[in-house]
Amino acid sequence: MVTIKADALSALVRDIFAKAGCSAAEAERIGRYLVSANLTGHDSHGVVRVPRYLSWKKEGAVKADQSVKILTETPVLAVVDGLHGFGQTVAPQAVKIGIDKCKTNGLSMVALRNAGHIGRVGDWAEMAAAEGLVSVHFVNASGSVLVAPFGGTQRRLSTAPFCAGVPRPGQSPIVLDFATSIVAEGKVLVASFGGKKLPENALISLDGDMSTDPHLLYGDYTPTGRRDHSKGQGAIRAFGEHKGSGLAFLCEILGGSLTGMSATGEGRPFGNGMLSFYVDPKVVDPENFFPEDMARYIGYFKSARPVTANGEVLIPGEPEERMRAERLAKGVPLSDDTWAAIVNAAREVGVDERRIQDAGAQG
Repeated sequence: MVTIKADALSALVRDIFAKAGCSAAEAERIGRYLVSANLTGHDSHGVVRVPRYLSWKKEGAVKADQSVKILTETPVLAVVDGLHGFGQTVAPQAVKIGIDKCKTNGLSMVALRNAGHIGRVGDWAEMAAAEGLVSVHFVNASGSVLVAPFGGTQRRLSTAPFCAGVPRPGQSPIVLDFATSIVAEGKVLVASFGGKKLPENALISLDGDMSTDPHLLYGDYTPTGRRDHSKGQGAIRAFGEHKGSGLAFLCEILGGSLTGMSATGEGRPFGNGMLSFYVDPKVVDPENFFPEDMARYIGYFKSARPVTANGEVLIPGEPEERMRAERLAKGVPLSDDTWAAIVNAAREVGVDERRIQDAGAQG
């Protein structure tokens, strides 16, 4: 295990993508958002993704420095095409459209299609919350069907994330952000690189046997080599039995089919679709009842007796907020295999060796 200071890690990832052909601004965004995911404890959406992003760019599945194309627009909604740009570039563009329309009209909806991996969806809920807006996001991962529905053993769903964000005046927003599978695919990726182990029964074989072995999803792989889920036979399980499976189904329909993506993803490269709704609380609540009542309810919610003597009831967003503070202070922990894969990626694109060693020394 190695520990790297967040700024040094973000800068190294920036340098990697600048060398790979992204503009300085895009490379900085990719580094910032990937490390942001690590800081919140969502390592599945963090720097472990670097080698895969580079492979996608090399294969043409994702393209540098794209600007979204508006396909349909009214005062309150827009359908935008990400043109297979990096998610860290086209997702904030789409969110900005939703924010601007919501601020004008009190309510808006944006359907984003053909985005590269958009990373931690909570970043986009936080972006809206910073502007004082409530947001809800349904996400599909077309071309990445990895999850078995309740009652089945074959892959029929993506990890289909759901996210909602609520601003709080003077405080961090409430952000609920999760994959509708027991674990995000990125957590299987992290486990395959020697990181945190998967929870029991996270994966399922074609025969219905439960497992925690990443090989079930990826087949054979070398310690620092590329993980290819097309080589595996098993699937990730949906969380919450029929309830999680049902929510995943809706994420595929709304984040996939309704945005203009393919819910099955057959015959196409990976891409995210995201259907987002934005609400301005000031328009809904001119009497300003919402912030005070929300604060009262949060206090009431957290006052429930903990299960354990030293336990605590947390609201959505609190674990991420605490983890961010801890990792900003102490650094971002990475498994040895994850760090080795990032170093290999840096060397392959031509990052200066001294630059790599300097980043590794920032523990």
